[in-house]
Amino acid sequence: MDVSTTHPSDDVAPAAVVKHAARRQLAELGASGLSLDGVARESGLAVADVQAVFPHRDDLLTALVIDAYDASGSAMERADRAAADAGATGGARLLAAARALRQWSFAHPAEFTLIYGSPVPGYHAPQDTVPPASRTPAVLAGILRSALAAGELVPPRRTLPGGLLRPEALELFGGAPEAPFADVVERGIVLWSSLIGLLAFQVFSRTHDSVLDEAAYFDHAVAVAAETVGLEVPVGEGDR
Repeated sequence: MDVSTTHPSDDVAPAAVVKHAARRQLAELGASGLSLDGVARESGLAVADVQAVFPHRDDLLTALVIDAYDASGSAMERADRAAADAGATGGARLLAAARALRQWSFAHPAEFTLIYGSPVPGYHAPQDTVPPASRTPAVLAGILRSALAAGELVPPRRTLPGGLLRPEALELFGGAPEAPFADVVERGIVLWSSLIGLLAFQVFSRTHDSVLDEAAYFDHAVAVAAETVGLEVPVGEGDR
């Protein structure tokens, strides 16, 4: 059931109703303005009913954060899987996944802001948010692993030093590759941060005064960022 078009009723799970109202509050007031009282008014529920599902505001914020990471990660995974099934190169898979994340971000700007905007004062995300948050870099890592195995990466002219990453970052990729691609995980994080930064500029309207076609600019910027990891993105070539 799509809770974005429903209202409280006996056939809708209370958690879904509460989160739907919370997303509306999130879009209107931002995460710092979210409160259980406000969500109760928005949803037509009693505050006690909201608290029965999410006892504290931070519990509700965590649920929204997890949902946002899961939804955005799922969008990327579907796009990448479809591209891979069609026999696309690593560069084309990267572009497909990046476009999917962009589409989700513009369709859900409040949720994008929640997970990639300024930290919410007084809120500290618990460990439960880590696996959902890892889905985006996991998609990028999977694409890079496949591209590396297929011989699609160009060796870097300048390498990054080792010993800069936490062990879990290397584990996500499956370990550090052999030279000349030993720093591909470090470079992948540069690619990841470039992608999120580019999206933040576009979602928060930082580029609309300087860029004529933001969708086309996004594609080409992804291609430039992909050069960081030695991956060629076929922009303007049928995205093969």
